[in-house]
Amino acid sequence: MDSNVSQHYRPDELPFLESIDSLSGRVENEYRPILTNFLNPRQLYILETIVNRYDGITFKTFGGFAEAEMKRAIAFPEYFTPTDNDFNITAFQIDYPSKFATLSHGQILGSIMGAGIDRDVIGDIITDGLNWQFMCESEMADYVHAQVDKIGKIKVKLKEIDPERIIHPTDESEEVTTTVSSRRVDTLVSDGFHISRHHAKELVDGGQVRINWVTSDLPDLELSIKDIVSVRGFGRIVIRDILGMTKKDKIRIVIDVYNRNK
Repeated sequence: MDSNVSQHYRPDELPFLESIDSLSGRVENEYRPILTNFLNPRQLYILETIVNRYDGITFKTFGGFAEAEMKRAIAFPEYFTPTDNDFNITAFQIDYPSKFATLSHGQILGSIMGAGIDRDVIGDIITDGLNWQFMCESEMADYVHAQVDKIGKIKVKLKEIDPERIIHPTDESEEVTTTVSSRRVDTLVSDGFHISRHHAKELVDGGQVRINWVTSDLPDLELSIKDIVSVRGFGRIVIRDILGMTKKDKIRIVIDVYNRNK
């Protein structure tokens, strides 16, 4: 990987950066399309940066429905035109005793991963307030169906559903343009949820903060475009854009805030 490119990314992102560079090289050399696992928005941003460096290769993404956040990507030569079916995505409805139990995103994801299923096999987990659904790689759908029969202590059944039955969740985020002193995790959490910097640091130190679904205990970690910061009990922040510096040396950014306490 060219150091002029890799220097713009965090050390923990370099293995993914190299994997996408390798994938792009394979598409170019083998002259065929290649499908990825589900990628988060930050990974999709990195993929776009790398694939666009290759002549004659482009890419398309799809997550099972139009508003999906987690998506699979196909990198392909010019001759290929992918369709939605080429992304191999299966949608599951979770059948559970809704009159006597409630589910949450964290419970569902935790139970799926507890069954030995990797995070990147699963796409978005969505709800309309009562029904819960999730996207899954079709290559792993039979295994997921066989392994997941409980969410926490709640017995469930997974039912494969057609694309037209997929819930289309409403966007409950608030777009905020603000200025911050740095791109540190604790700074963004403090500003996004209107809490003290000290409290934000405590949340990070206490393992209550995830960056792109991975727990982080580094309050000074610098965030970048498309990073997702999830804070237990508060909500999450998505970095939409970094607009540059102000005259007072502040960083002007655009974030989407999903606030659970509103």
